[in-house]
Amino acid sequence: MREVLNPMLTGWQAGGVAGLATVVRTFQSAPRPAGASMLVTAGGEVVGSVSGGCVEGAVYDLARQVIEDGRAVLVRYGISDDDAFSVGLTCGGILDVFVEPVSQAIFPELAAVEQDINGSVPVGVATVIEHPDPSRLGRHLIIRPPGFAGDLGSERANRAVGDDARGLLAAGRNSTLIYGPDGERRGEGMRVFVNSFAPRPRMLVFGAIDFAAALAKLASFLGYRVTVCDAREVFATPARFPSADEVVVGWPHRYLAEQVRAGLVDERTVVCVLTHDPKFDVPLLEVALTCGPFAYIGAMGSRRTHQDRLARLREAGLADADLARLHSPIGLDLGSRTPEETAVSIAAEIISKQWGGSGEPLGSLADRIHHDDPDEPDEPAAV
Repeated sequence: MREVLNPMLTGWQAGGVAGLATVVRTFQSAPRPAGASMLVTAGGEVVGSVSGGCVEGAVYDLARQVIEDGRAVLVRYGISDDDAFSVGLTCGGILDVFVEPVSQAIFPELAAVEQDINGSVPVGVATVIEHPDPSRLGRHLIIRPPGFAGDLGSERANRAVGDDARGLLAAGRNSTLIYGPDGERRGEGMRVFVNSFAPRPRMLVFGAIDFAAALAKLASFLGYRVTVCDAREVFATPARFPSADEVVVGWPHRYLAEQVRAGLVDERTVVCVLTHDPKFDVPLLEVALTCGPFAYIGAMGSRRTHQDRLARLREAGLADADLARLHSPIGLDLGSRTPEETAVSIAAEIISKQWGGSGEPLGSLADRIHHDDPDEPDEPAAV
């Protein structure tokens, strides 16, 4: 929903009705992840995508119908359907799409949700996408770390979904939850999709060099909030790093330690050390490898630099278990030469670690292309 939020709010403020289509569950090689959205405005304009082009035409028609009759609907598209080729989903994937009307009367909390998302305040939206009582379809519960607001139809359902959705919000995950019709933990009948909007993950880039500028630009494109830090004031300037969200002048290890103590980093934070200078990177890596809950820690340098760095870190008291967390020399072997190519190499390794990719060419592998969420089954359950 994030990518269609601004135009959706504009129509909402004008008193119009829009049709919002959201991917709520995927199987096999579905082209877009759960949470991907497409908006059809009251005037018929389209923003966003649920399938990268495969089923947009069919979803557009359905959204127009939802705008007219005001009834939300859950549909499935996939290669197993008789009309798979007519809607164009020939990639072998299956996706469930929930299409709902959006207006001030139906979704009065939208403005507050938009304010939280744009203010980087964690918020989630839990939506009933399946229920034996049609009047409950499309009801929302707004999830925030302290609690929840809204109504799914009963206090029992509100409490059950609110508790579970807060866990998903903390992890920054989207998921479909299954309950009994009244929110029973055991049973089926009600399905609720939780769309989590956590603040952007951080990338901390140390070393104000040309490689850092290229990496900041690519990381921003990938959705990271980028900080570039360097102790040299003449190099660490916003003008040299226009894609960075902030440029900090300070000793790298002190800055990182301050961020850890202040709780401003988390398990999604990525640390890229591009200084390849022992006086900067050794104390910095001591902090990164022993103090932070980071998703990825990488350091630039030649293999000789890497071996020297490991020796210095061992002398500083780091154990092999700590050093095993370090990705160095940083990046995947792409034959990179330019700063931009090196940035792609680094980003590729970060993505591979995040999603469990092998880094091998897809054409050489027999496994499925998309690495599924381990909590999701390989095949869809009957609905």
